[in-house]
Amino acid sequence: MKVIFLEDVRGKGKKGQVKDVPDGYAQNFLIKNGKAKPATTAAVSALKGQQHAEAKNAAAELAEAKVLKTKIEDDKTIVEVKSKAGEDSRLFGSIPSKQIAQALEQQYKIKVDKRKIDLPEPIKALGYRNVDVRIHPDVTATIRVHIVAE
Repeated sequence: MKVIFLEDVRGKGKKGQVKDVPDGYAQNFLIKNGKAKPATTAAVSALKGQQHAEAKNAAAELAEAKVLKTKIEDDKTIVEVKSKAGEDSRLFGSIPSKQIAQALEQQYKIKVDKRKIDLPEPIKALGYRNVDVRIHPDVTATIRVHIVAE
């Protein structure tokens, strides 16, 4: 019996997959527990339409991420973060990704989640830094961050 999986079933199939499984297994376990539904022509066409809509949505997100990347990587986009510093350009404390995200939003009205900013370790010195931002799984932008003493 052909079924459409509604959720991942270990060893059998993933969500959205159409697969042929034994009749008893399909009737007594998969369909009964809501893990799959029979693959009728209407259900299969609805699944294809849903997958098409998801692909279209993913393409739109990717295009939006690429536009944001060009906006972030513009030469004029330099995020300036002020912090107290001592002699020899060392900061009192550090600049975490949260502070960079807030400065980016305040200065350029670009909202980026702090978890998307790839900062291996907090910034502890004055000057310019290039910081990577994962906007989308396929798109990574680089922000210029300028740390200035107060």
